[in-house]
Amino acid sequence: MTHPLARPWFRRLLADVALWSAIGLVMAILGPFGSSERTLTVRLLYWQVCMVGGGLIGVAIDAPVRRRLNHFWGRLLLVSVAMTPPVTVLVAFSNHVLSPTRLTWHNVGQLGFQVFVVCFATMCLRQLAWAQAEAPAPPARAEPTGDPTEAFRRRLSAKRRAAGLRAVEAEDHYLRVHTDAGDELITARFGDALADLAAAPGFRTHRSWWVAADAIDQVTWLRGRGEARLKCGLVVPISRSNAAPLKAAGWF
Repeated sequence: MTHPLARPWFRRLLADVALWSAIGLVMAILGPFGSSERTLTVRLLYWQVCMVGGGLIGVAIDAPVRRRLNHFWGRLLLVSVAMTPPVTVLVAFSNHVLSPTRLTWHNVGQLGFQVFVVCFATMCLRQLAWAQAEAPAPPARAEPTGDPTEAFRRRLSAKRRAAGLRAVEAEDHYLRVHTDAGDELITARFGDALADLAAAPGFRTHRSWWVAADAIDQVTWLRGRGEARLKCGLVVPISRSNAAPLKAAGWF
């Protein structure tokens, strides 16, 4: 048998009751509508009965309306108007039981506007709370999968395709690819290589050089010129126009 707490509607009902109870506690402390003349104990009992009882009436009326009417203000106004008469009777009866107030049609009628204002305000708060709670979570950011250098690696021979990529150097109509397994000269345009390596962690340091981020050992910069020394011992120039990404990464 399923435990009641495992049912969504029951958990929602408990949340509603907690909300009405909290509002009833605030109302008891503030003592609006002349209730401040009563003792704190009576106020606590009175406002809990009115708010929790009235709130449950509102929930019962709101349930079918919510399935048919999605407009926030239209639903709020319709439910507030519909729940006002039965909640007014509940409030009038509570006044009669907890105070010397007589239960007459005149006394009931006098309460109508006050009850509507409270119903409208509290149901508005409830709708806002549930709208926030039920708002869809933002889609999870997709993590990149696979090797971001894979497209470029397919240009290399089998001997160096799986080797660690260090740098790419443009030489006329060729590219010299520096890897852990040695250099390789391939026929390709430097622009195509940069497109293949766009998602790979690295830097274009010069008009004819691209360097893998994990290959850099040290960067020096002096008077508008610089160079990057790679872990493999290769020294790569850094032009002024391509220095900003390296500087932003903290290399100098």
